[in-house]
Amino acid sequence: MFHEFIKTSLLIVASLFPIINPPAVGFIVLGMMPQASERERADLARCITVNSVVLLAASLLLGAYVLKFFGISVAVLRVAGGLIVAMAGWRLLQSVEGVAAVEREGLDVHALRIRAFYPLTLPMTVGPGAIAVAIALGTSSPEQGPLPVHLAGVGAGLLLLSVCIYLCVRYACRAQRVLGEVGTQVVMRLFAFVIFCIGVQILWAGISGLLGPMHLVD
Repeated sequence: MFHEFIKTSLLIVASLFPIINPPAVGFIVLGMMPQASERERADLARCITVNSVVLLAASLLLGAYVLKFFGISVAVLRVAGGLIVAMAGWRLLQSVEGVAAVEREGLDVHALRIRAFYPLTLPMTVGPGAIAVAIALGTSSPEQGPLPVHLAGVGAGLLLLSVCIYLCVRYACRAQRVLGEVGTQVVMRLFAFVIFCIGVQILWAGISGLLGPMHLVD
C-alpha cells in the first residue's frame, strides 16, 4: 500500500508540476501585481493556492463527468483554453509595464480575490493543459474505482503542488530583489513568451485532436 501511495503522489506531481510551472506563475503574478503590499501578496498567494487545489481536485475527480454532461471534448477544451493562455501571454509579452499600470490604481479585497481567481488562477496557474492532464489522470483510475490509498496519494501530491505554488507566488518579490529591476523584467518577459508558446501548443494539440477524426473519415 505504501508503494501505491508513493507512486500515486509522484505521478500527480511529475505530471502537473511542469505544466503549472510555479516559478513562472510567481513571476507572472509579480508582473501583474507589482505594487501589492506584503499583506496583499500573502492573500493573493493563499487564494491562488486554494483555487488551484480546488480546480485540480475537481478535474481529477469530476472533470470527465462534467465534460461528458455538457458534451465538450478534451480537444475543444484545449482549443478554447489555448486561445485564452496564448492571448494572456501575448499581452504580457507586449508590455509588462502596461499590464502593471492597471494594477497601480488599487484594488479592494473583493476585487483582489476575484483577480486571484481570474486570470491569476485560471488560466495562468491551472490552465487547460493542467486540467486536461488532471482529467486524464482521473480517468486512469482502476475499474473498481479509486482505492483509499490512491485518494491519499492524490491528496499528498496536491499538497506538495500547493506548497510550491504558495512559496513561488508569496516570495517572488524576494527573487526580484536578487535579480534587480532589469533582470526581473527579462525573466518576466521570458516567462511571458513561454506562456504564449504553451498556449499555442495547447491550441495546436486541440486542433490536431479535432482534425484527427476527419482524416480517419476520409
